[in-house]
Amino acid sequence: MNPIRVVEGRAIPFGLKNVDTDVIIPAQYLKTITRKGLGKGAFETIRAEPGNIFDDPAYAGANILIAGDNFGCGSSREHAAWALLDMGIKAIIAPSFSDIFSGNAFKNGILTVVLPQEVVDRLLEVAKTDPITIDLENQTVTTPFQDRFTFEIDPFRKHCLLNGLDEVGMTLAQDAEIAAFEAIMAADRPWL
Repeated sequence: MNPIRVVEGRAIPFGLKNVDTDVIIPAQYLKTITRKGLGKGAFETIRAEPGNIFDDPAYAGANILIAGDNFGCGSSREHAAWALLDMGIKAIIAPSFSDIFSGNAFKNGILTVVLPQEVVDRLLEVAKTDPITIDLENQTVTTPFQDRFTFEIDPFRKHCLLNGLDEVGMTLAQDAEIAAFEAIMAADRPWL
């Protein structure tokens, strides 16, 4: 997992409320055994509409998604986070997230930022023309117009995202302690 300190650039001003994981990545894409290529199936039903925001060239390469309330509700499919990553999304700003989706996003290195609806509305407007900056270390979202919004994040999640630590990375960080424990166990209980 790559560390996240600052995410800056164009943001997709999506804003739709109650977007479930089936909208993010439809069920027919769940049969894959790889994470690669899921981005092309992301938001398939929305992308089927002419003039949709996801295929607008103005937002090509955007790494931030601004969503509506209750983003990621529905099933617990981790494929939703994988599809967003494959699209290049590194951070999502919304008034609220489904708990399961938020956990899956975190475990896959996507920063989820919860901000009040009025702030999200402001960012939706800014994103139509200008970049947005999310500074994880200082827990701020800023715009070129001197807007500065602070957000809360669980300290453990912040630590993991700043240091690029997923569950495997956290385990590997304890390598010396694990090796010492294994040596003691081998000496004390050689039959194991």
